[in-house]
Amino acid sequence: MKVVWLAAALAGMTAGAWAQGALPIPRFVSLRSGEVNVRTGPGMQYPVAWVFVRAGLPVEVIATFDVWRKVRDIDGVEGWVHQNLLSGDRHAIITGGEVRTLTRAATTAVPVAQAEPGVIAKVLACSGAYCRLDVAGHKGWLPREQIWGVYPNETLD
Repeated sequence: MKVVWLAAALAGMTAGAWAQGALPIPRFVSLRSGEVNVRTGPGMQYPVAWVFVRAGLPVEVIATFDVWRKVRDIDGVEGWVHQNLLSGDRHAIITGGEVRTLTRAATTAVPVAQAEPGVIAKVLACSGAYCRLDVAGHKGWLPREQIWGVYPNETLD
């Protein structure tokens, strides 16, 4: 009986370990809610350090512990968030100065929309040096160095 229980426990542990390791670390995700408590440690017993107040804000998952994700924001500030408050939807923040999204992934393309730093855009695709974004309903391409929320060599479809 003990052998069966041990085998079942190990099988469950392997499945759980696989599930936790299935997604890469680090990775970008976004906030599911407009109010997300960020804690000093991975659990409800840890105090709230601050509160994110922008749904869709991209954050980088840099560690996991059970149902908790340690995240880093665009300013490099880190804290722990419950996994249910995060979404796999990809968003990015416009960085630098005012930018214009383009009709295609080329510097010679026609501008589609204008966006200011801090604007959150939905990431539709990334290939090479450009990402296709949806900025408030306006779809266009932007050089990836003008956004935060995707990795330099990451390809998204």
